[in-house]
Amino acid sequence: MTLTHLPLAAPSTWLTRWAHLIRPGGRVLDLACGSGRHALWLAGRGFDVLGVDRDAQAIEGLPPGIEGRVADLEQGAWPLADAGRFDAVVVTNYLHRPLWLHLLAALAPGGVLIYETFAAGNESVGKPSRPDFLLRPGELLEVTRGALRVVGYEDGMRETPRMAFIQRICAVREETGAGQGTPPPRYRLPE
Repeated sequence: MTLTHLPLAAPSTWLTRWAHLIRPGGRVLDLACGSGRHALWLAGRGFDVLGVDRDAQAIEGLPPGIEGRVADLEQGAWPLADAGRFDAVVVTNYLHRPLWLHLLAALAPGGVLIYETFAAGNESVGKPSRPDFLLRPGELLEVTRGALRVVGYEDGMRETPRMAFIQRICAVREETGAGQGTPPPRYRLPE
């Protein structure tokens, strides 16, 4: 019997909008990567990608050239303590609040956090609907406050691919300047 895989969905437009901020050829962590739609897209642009998910079949199905690791992100110690730091951490459609400090610590200087998941209000249009899986208003801003420079943030309702309340952020761990008073780098905003 031959297994055929369905084509992967297109990557998140939030990721594609901000990926230009990731250091060219940099290391990227795709956390809770599922079937690897983002890992594949990033690897296709020359990034060194580590995809992590608890689903062993999903990790086994990652295309060649993408490192995969099976890990239960919600039980026990942080499973990526040995993985070093990343030039970007990408998380979509996943929320486990105890991981936030680990995700921030995993960012190298100049590293980019691209995070997008369901938000309060989603219970009125579908799943997920439990508060444990929905960001509170402004929660991603609170998580990054004082640690990262927010470059983009949105909190609202989208209609495609299905109606959902979404909160998303793109934030950068700024590199420290050589001297006092060095202005922060300017970031090119998409048109």
